[in-house]
Amino acid sequence: MAAAFPRHEKSLEALRNRGRYRQLMPREGHDFASNDYLGLAGDDVLRAAAVAAVARGVPVGAGGSRLLRGNDCEHQLLEAEAAAFFGTEAALFMGGGFNANQAIFSTLPQQGDLVLHDALIHASAHDGMRLGRAETRSFAHSDVEDAARVLKDWRAAGGEGQVWIAVEAVYSMDGDLAPLDALMALAETTGAVLVVDEAHSTGVFGARGRGLAEGIAHHPKVLSLHTCGKALGASGALICGQKVLVETLINKARGFIYATAPSPLNAALVRAGLRELQEDPTRRERAWQRISHAQSEAKRLCGLDGFQSQILPVVIGDDKRTMALASAMQARGYDIRGIRPPTVPRGTSRLRLSITLNTGAEVITAMFEDLAREMEAAA
Repeated sequence: MAAAFPRHEKSLEALRNRGRYRQLMPREGHDFASNDYLGLAGDDVLRAAAVAAVARGVPVGAGGSRLLRGNDCEHQLLEAEAAAFFGTEAALFMGGGFNANQAIFSTLPQQGDLVLHDALIHASAHDGMRLGRAETRSFAHSDVEDAARVLKDWRAAGGEGQVWIAVEAVYSMDGDLAPLDALMALAETTGAVLVVDEAHSTGVFGARGRGLAEGIAHHPKVLSLHTCGKALGASGALICGQKVLVETLINKARGFIYATAPSPLNAALVRAGLRELQEDPTRRERAWQRISHAQSEAKRLCGLDGFQSQILPVVIGDDKRTMALASAMQARGYDIRGIRPPTVPRGTSRLRLSITLNTGAEVITAMFEDLAREMEAAA
């Protein structure tokens, strides 16, 4: 029988030939792939919170959008607690970081505005920008001087609207940190809004895990996004900023208005995750001990250096070589995944090593010993 969708079959075959075919894999081996940085996802802290929430009658499902009957007191309690914790005027809970970024960039920048974004900003921001009406321009990764140049050129060409500078606090595939102080200075001198995606810094950076933008989150022209499915161990996302921006999203963001609300039970779990950040600072301290150990062992055993966070990219370059190395490490008992274009730029395929509390120091050392062997064998 002829293929029902020949163009799709051809497209998938092309991906296989280029080493870019993706498939779902089970969780197996030591965790070097997840974003569960504080080990909360499977921890008794959240397990107990779930049991307690169900016992007190928190619904598992929302049953509708927040603007219909889906709004639950757990959502509102979470938003109030998150705003207080992150130091902002208001917060809005959404189903996930991808949806939240889509909502931000498709709704808040208006026609005539400019979204000035880092060249490596997340795909969700790009999707939001495509749905929005503002102009978009990129600047070289973490290059504040280039951002200032692009903004100046836009103004010189007649741009008069609000400028929104969009960056990630910790870049998800490179693990490097945005120069937030310099970006904030640029935003203040030009009247721009700074939008900071804290997805990979929440829980790991800042006092009590408040993120890299902790010191500027209160500023009226700063908007921050904290995802709940990484260090907080649950799922969803919190958009934190000025009340007027949150109310605009409630009234105009299609991804909020027309989506079934996140589970109230999940909101209760996020509340528990935030409480854990405040009540047990040793969890974050232990995470940084693992991160520092991993960075040290990466340099000692593999000659890899320059890491700034819990995300350690090992750039291989070639797609097929990257996936072969990932497979070899998986066969040794480590859950390590290869990352290829379009997630990263062409020619920069890599292993993305994620350091979490799910993996002990001795396993981290053993992994880098084995990685050194496999890299030497593949050279």
